[in-house]
Amino acid sequence: MNIIMPEDHEIISTKDESVPLFKSSLLDMFSRVYWFVPLLIFVPVIAYFIHVSISEFAFSIGNTVFLFLGGLGIWTVVEYLFHRFIFHYEPKSKPGKHLHFMMHGVHHAYPNDSLRLVMPPVMSIPLSTGFYLLFYFIAGQYHAPLFAGFIFGYLCYDMLHYATHHAHFIKASWFTALKQHHMRHHFQDPDNGFGVSSVIWDKVFRTEYKN
Repeated sequence: MNIIMPEDHEIISTKDESVPLFKSSLLDMFSRVYWFVPLLIFVPVIAYFIHVSISEFAFSIGNTVFLFLGGLGIWTVVEYLFHRFIFHYEPKSKPGKHLHFMMHGVHHAYPNDSLRLVMPPVMSIPLSTGFYLLFYFIAGQYHAPLFAGFIFGYLCYDMLHYATHHAHFIKASWFTALKQHHMRHHFQDPDNGFGVSSVIWDKVFRTEYKN
């Protein structure tokens, strides 16, 4: 790595700039991604598993929607837990600190880097595969609509995360509240406000902002 790592979520720049994480330009390329790439990869995945749910497992549309929403709900919990306990875990070893910075620390150091606001495929594809296997072995035939809803939740997270940093044209009140919540996490109190696409689990686990 050829950049200086800040201590504890220090902000280095609020500009839309993308610093190198690796000396190898090839490796560094895989750490950046345009905001629409997750849509190109995962919208077909969602469509496929909805199709499988209805055509192969013969779930009714109502049951498919119910299970889809269940998968979406599971995502909101996973998003919160990952952000709070994995992305904000502070390792002690030097290799651990480097890994943590590459995974999430760089986003806090350069919060408006538009190429590091959605998860790169080098991370999202292995993670989604792991979760698919988990759904498959635990939920059996119900895995298809559950996984579709789960991945839909992930896409909502990625798109909303990008939007809170760069979609200044959105003026809806719900989005403004979500954006303020996330900006406070970045610029005032990184030890609270871990929800990005939803603040419900911050309320449940008392990590929401009181005022």
